[in-house]
Amino acid sequence: MPTAGLVLAAGEGRRFGGPKAPAVVDGERLVDRAVRVLREGGCDPIVVVLGAWVGEVPGAQIVVNDEWLEGMGSSLRAGLAALDADRVVVTLVDLPGMSAEAIRRFVNSPSRLAQGAFGGERGHPVVIGSEHIDGVVRAARRDKGARDYLREHAAEVSVIEIGDVASGEDLDEPRPLNGS
Repeated sequence: MPTAGLVLAAGEGRRFGGPKAPAVVDGERLVDRAVRVLREGGCDPIVVVLGAWVGEVPGAQIVVNDEWLEGMGSSLRAGLAALDADRVVVTLVDLPGMSAEAIRRFVNSPSRLAQGAFGGERGHPVVIGSEHIDGVVRAARRDKGARDYLREHAAEVSVIEIGDVASGEDLDEPRPLNGS
Protein backbone atom coordinates (compact mmCIF):
# COMPACT_ATOMS: atom_id res chain seq x y z
CA MET A 1 0.00 0.00 0.00
CA PRO A 2 1.22 3.51 -0.69
CA THR A 3 2.30 5.77 2.15
CA ALA A 4 0.06 8.80 2.63
CA GLY A 5 1.35 12.29 3.34
CA LEU A 6 -0.09 14.69 5.90
CA VAL A 7 0.79 18.39 6.13
CA LEU A 8 -0.16 20.24 9.31
CA ALA A 9 -0.78 23.84 8.23
CA ALA A 10 -3.66 25.17 10.34
CA GLY A 11 -1.88 27.51 12.75
CA GLU A 12 -2.17 31.26 12.88
CA GLY A 13 1.61 31.83 12.90
CA ARG A 14 1.44 34.25 15.83
CA ARG A 15 5.22 34.73 16.10
CA PHE A 16 5.56 34.61 12.32
CA GLY A 17 3.09 37.46 11.83
CA GLY A 18 0.33 35.46 10.14
CA PRO A 19 -0.53 32.02 8.78
CA LYS A 20 2.48 30.29 7.26
CA ALA A 21 0.69 28.12 4.69
CA PRO A 22 0.25 30.92 2.10
CA ALA A 23 3.66 32.54 2.79
CA VAL A 24 5.85 32.56 -0.31
CA VAL A 25 9.46 31.39 0.00
CA ASP A 26 11.68 31.25 -3.08
CA GLY A 27 8.66 31.85 -5.33
CA GLU A 28 6.50 29.05 -3.90
CA ARG A 29 3.89 29.00 -1.16
CA LEU A 30 5.02 26.95 1.83
CA VAL A 31 1.91 24.76 1.60
CA ASP A 32 2.50 24.02 -2.09
CA ARG A 33 6.14 23.22 -1.38
CA ALA A 34 5.20 20.77 1.39
CA VAL A 35 2.73 18.99 -0.91
CA ARG A 36 5.26 18.86 -3.75
CA VAL A 37 8.01 17.45 -1.52
CA LEU A 38 5.69 14.74 -0.15
CA ARG A 39 4.49 13.82 -3.65
CA GLU A 40 8.03 13.73 -5.10
CA GLY A 41 9.09 11.67 -2.09
CA GLY A 42 6.50 9.01 -2.94
CA CYS A 43 3.49 9.86 -0.76
CA ASP A 44 -0.04 9.40 -2.06
CA PRO A 45 -2.65 10.55 -1.18
CA ILE A 46 -1.76 13.83 0.49
CA VAL A 47 -3.96 15.63 3.00
CA VAL A 48 -3.38 19.21 4.14
CA VAL A 49 -4.99 20.44 7.36
CA LEU A 50 -5.85 24.15 7.22
CA GLY A 51 -7.49 26.41 9.79
CA ALA A 52 -6.44 30.03 10.36
CA TRP A 53 -6.00 30.35 6.59
CA VAL A 54 -8.12 28.37 4.16
CA GLY A 55 -7.46 28.32 0.44
CA GLU A 56 -6.98 26.01 -2.50
CA VAL A 57 -4.02 23.64 -2.47
CA PRO A 58 -3.58 21.83 -5.79
CA GLY A 59 -2.68 18.15 -5.53
CA ALA A 60 -4.00 17.67 -2.00
CA GLN A 61 -7.19 16.91 -0.17
CA ILE A 62 -8.04 19.79 2.17
CA VAL A 63 -9.29 19.22 5.70
CA VAL A 64 -10.42 22.35 7.54
CA ASN A 65 -9.76 22.12 11.27
CA ASP A 66 -12.34 24.37 12.92
CA GLU A 67 -10.61 23.73 16.26
CA TRP A 68 -7.18 24.94 15.09
CA LEU A 69 -6.90 27.33 18.05
CA GLU A 70 -6.53 24.28 20.30
CA GLY A 71 -3.10 23.60 18.74
CA MET A 72 -1.28 21.10 16.58
CA GLY A 73 -2.89 18.14 18.34
CA SER A 74 -6.32 18.98 16.94
CA SER A 75 -4.87 19.29 13.43
CA LEU A 76 -3.12 15.94 13.72
CA ARG A 77 -6.36 14.32 14.87
CA ALA A 78 -8.33 15.92 12.01
CA GLY A 79 -5.78 14.89 9.39
CA LEU A 80 -5.45 11.31 10.58
CA ALA A 81 -9.26 10.98 10.69
CA ALA A 82 -9.41 11.96 7.00
CA LEU A 83 -6.95 9.28 5.90
CA ASP A 84 -7.39 5.58 5.33
CA ALA A 85 -3.78 4.55 4.93
CA ASP A 86 -1.38 1.84 6.02
CA ARG A 87 1.25 4.46 6.91
CA VAL A 88 1.36 8.24 7.03
CA VAL A 89 4.31 10.60 6.79
CA VAL A 90 3.41 13.66 8.88
CA THR A 91 5.22 16.93 8.27
CA LEU A 92 4.78 20.59 9.12
CA VAL A 93 4.14 23.38 6.63
CA ASP A 94 6.95 25.56 8.00
CA LEU A 95 9.91 23.33 7.03
CA PRO A 96 11.23 24.90 3.82
CA GLY A 97 14.42 22.84 4.03
CA MET A 98 12.61 19.49 3.81
CA SER A 99 13.45 17.52 0.67
CA ALA A 100 11.89 14.79 -1.43
CA GLU A 101 14.99 12.67 -0.83
CA ALA A 102 14.39 12.87 2.93
CA ILE A 103 10.73 11.88 2.48
CA ARG A 104 11.82 8.95 0.27
CA ARG A 105 13.85 7.59 3.18
CA PHE A 106 10.66 7.36 5.23
CA VAL A 107 8.59 5.93 2.38
CA ASN A 108 11.25 3.30 1.60
CA SER A 109 11.74 2.34 5.24
CA PRO A 110 9.72 -0.56 6.63
CA SER A 111 9.30 1.36 9.91
CA ARG A 112 5.82 1.55 11.37
CA LEU A 113 6.76 4.32 13.81
CA ALA A 114 9.63 6.62 12.89
CA GLN A 115 10.99 10.08 13.50
CA GLY A 116 13.37 12.17 11.45
CA ALA A 117 16.69 13.31 12.89
CA PHE A 118 19.09 16.08 11.96
CA GLY A 119 22.57 15.28 13.24
CA GLY A 120 20.95 13.07 15.89
CA GLU A 121 18.44 15.74 16.97
CA ARG A 122 14.91 14.38 16.51
CA GLY A 123 12.20 16.33 14.73
CA HIS A 124 9.82 16.05 11.77
CA PRO A 125 8.73 14.25 9.70
CA VAL A 126 7.16 11.42 11.64
CA VAL A 127 5.86 8.11 10.28
CA ILE A 128 2.79 6.60 11.87
CA GLY A 129 1.66 3.09 10.94
CA SER A 130 -2.06 2.31 10.96
CA GLU A 131 -1.76 0.26 14.16
CA HIS A 132 -0.49 3.39 15.97
CA ILE A 133 -3.06 5.89 14.69
CA ASP A 134 -5.67 5.38 17.43
CA GLY A 135 -3.00 5.80 20.12
CA VAL A 136 -1.61 8.93 18.48
CA VAL A 137 -5.12 10.39 18.19
CA ARG A 138 -5.72 9.80 21.91
CA ALA A 139 -2.36 11.37 22.82
CA ALA A 140 -2.56 14.37 20.44
CA ARG A 141 -3.48 17.34 22.62
CA ARG A 142 -2.73 21.05 22.48
CA ASP A 143 0.63 21.63 20.76
CA LYS A 144 2.09 18.23 21.49
CA GLY A 145 0.90 16.28 18.46
CA ALA A 146 2.45 12.80 18.58
CA ARG A 147 5.26 13.73 21.00
CA ASP A 148 3.89 11.94 24.07
CA TYR A 149 2.98 8.83 22.08
CA LEU A 150 6.46 8.65 20.55
CA ARG A 151 8.03 9.01 23.99
CA GLU A 152 5.78 6.26 25.44
CA HIS A 153 6.68 3.94 22.54
CA ALA A 154 10.36 4.91 22.31
CA ALA A 155 11.50 1.30 21.91
CA GLU A 156 9.43 1.02 18.71
CA VAL A 157 10.51 4.33 17.15
CA SER A 158 13.03 4.12 14.32
CA VAL A 159 15.18 7.22 14.05
CA ILE A 160 15.87 8.07 10.41
CA GLU A 161 18.77 10.45 9.89
CA ILE A 162 17.98 13.00 7.17
CA GLY A 163 20.26 15.88 8.15
CA ASP A 164 22.49 15.17 5.16
CA VAL A 165 19.65 15.77 2.68
CA ALA A 166 17.31 18.18 4.47
CA SER A 167 17.10 20.91 7.06
CA GLY A 168 14.84 20.73 10.07
CA GLU A 169 14.85 24.49 10.48
CA ASP A 170 11.35 25.85 10.84
CA LEU A 171 10.06 29.34 10.16
CA ASP A 172 8.80 30.49 13.55
CA GLU A 173 10.02 34.08 13.50
CA PRO A 174 9.49 36.60 10.71
CA ARG A 175 12.48 37.20 8.49
CA PRO A 176 13.01 38.34 4.93
CA LEU A 177 11.67 35.69 2.58
CA ASN A 178 12.42 35.54 -1.13
CA GLY A 179 9.34 36.15 -3.21
CA SER A 180 7.10 37.28 -0.36
